[in-house]
Amino acid sequence: MTAPRLVATDLDGTLLDSEGRVSARTRAVLDELDATGVPVVFTTGRPIRWMEELWDAVGGHGLAICSNGAIVYDVTRREVREHRPVTREVGLALAEAVRAAIPGTTFAIEHIGGWSSEDAFPTHPDDHADRTRGAWADIFRDDVVKILAVHRDLDPEDFWDRVAQVVGDTVVTTWSSSFALVEISAAGVTKASTLESLAAEMGLAAEDVVAFGDMPNDLPMLEWAGTSYAMANAHQSVQELADHLAPSNDDDGVATVLAELFDLSR
Repeated sequence: MTAPRLVATDLDGTLLDSEGRVSARTRAVLDELDATGVPVVFTTGRPIRWMEELWDAVGGHGLAICSNGAIVYDVTRREVREHRPVTREVGLALAEAVRAAIPGTTFAIEHIGGWSSEDAFPTHPDDHADRTRGAWADIFRDDVVKILAVHRDLDPEDFWDRVAQVVGDTVVTTWSSSFALVEISAAGVTKASTLESLAAEMGLAAEDVVAFGDMPNDLPMLEWAGTSYAMANAHQSVQELADHLAPSNDDDGVATVLAELFDLSR
């Protein structure tokens, strides 16, 4: 196999270990790739505020795709280069429809500057950022890059499926959690669509790209890339779709595969 010309990798459950850390070996492999001029694009569902402590660890340069494709972030400049928002009209109508079909659903928004939520929306234990709380129509903004819908009582897969049925193709729904949380992006916005656009800017096509992932929000990216790897710890749907299986994230799976593909010393 010809060595890829671009690497795209998810972070949580993929490049990062179970503690959310970058291992010394993984960092060394990323540094070697950087020295050879092979671009690595980090593709994550994380908001920007969850990335600040990771930029140096994963290589403080280049571009990253955050919020499941809704943000292209210039790591060197520490600024948003591009964002693909959910419009207010779509966001308000979506919440009304989901709430009518699935009572008990509460919502939050991720925006470029942080996040806001309805009063009843739970706080993620790892998220200590301040948030604005209030009625849905009051907190919705023009720069919403992701809507979060959560239900405290329903089975996760039942909730994911029901939300997807309600919203149809007006938006993109996905999930990367183990509880009843749906991540909602604007229509056509996925890690894959944004990665395809970035690759085209570099003069590259799908066959030039190798991608790594572990959860359903990675599926479009893995399907688009010319070569795809699911982690050994990946969700079953990801393992079934990917071309190859990499060792788990706790076994430096991405680093192991990259060292083989690019004949690196690590």
